[in-house]
Amino acid sequence: MNSTPYPRITPWVGRLIIANAVVLLLLLTLFSPSLAAYFEFAPDRAFSQPWTFVTYMFVHLGLLHLVVNMLMLFVFGSAVETRMGSRAFIWYYLYCGVGAAVFALALSGLMKVQPFAGASGAVLGVGLAYAMFWPDAELILFPFPIPLRARTFVAVLAGLDLFGALYFHDGVAHLAHLGGLLFGYLFFRAQAASRRPPAPARTVERVVMVQSNGPDQSRTGPGAPARPSRARAESDPVQAEVDRVLDKISAHGLGSLTPAERRFLDEVAKQKKSGER
Repeated sequence: MNSTPYPRITPWVGRLIIANAVVLLLLLTLFSPSLAAYFEFAPDRAFSQPWTFVTYMFVHLGLLHLVVNMLMLFVFGSAVETRMGSRAFIWYYLYCGVGAAVFALALSGLMKVQPFAGASGAVLGVGLAYAMFWPDAELILFPFPIPLRARTFVAVLAGLDLFGALYFHDGVAHLAHLGGLLFGYLFFRAQAASRRPPAPARTVERVVMVQSNGPDQSRTGPGAPARPSRARAESDPVQAEVDRVLDKISAHGLGSLTPAERRFLDEVAKQKKSGER
């Protein structure tokens, strides 16, 4: 049985999954699926229906569409939310989703953009954040046994969406996907320009599309024996980041932490405390 310092599904990841599932359930039961047209994003109706810049993220056009997006949110979102903090995470998620709609709207003057719905733009923004924090993390995509680094995985997705947007009209919102990735990238570039970003985690993990085993909670101090095997230390990106920040405190003192690192430690401490109740 795994014992971890944070819940498997962090607060906003859980709320987003529930919200998206409830919306689809309501559309399939109490309301007509045709009602989705009032909440999906259509560039030609964007200014007459401004709420669709947000609502389209919570409308999915079928169970498979929902499952794929929520599975990606589950795999990447909990680690990213723990690293960023819950408040910053939900604002980043919404920012990427709205950015995906803005990107599609901007391009609608140059090419035809079909109405679209779904959380893909926001979720891929979260996937980009995961790749920025842990670029060398290995992802094993079921059922393919070939591991990919997180940064390679995101680059492949971007390439496929660019190709699909240019050459295919398959009903997939490729432009929204690219918009979410682009706005997520601009977010991290703006952070890098304003201040020195936190150093990336030093360890490499493996993620199979259902989370990996829990991290080892042991913590060694100065003069203590070396940490357990690398395989256990690599099992979770959040624990790896905790180790890195604690090493920094040990070497340079508490004052050396950036504001983002302080928020990260506070968030982990709060989640560990709530998990022990």
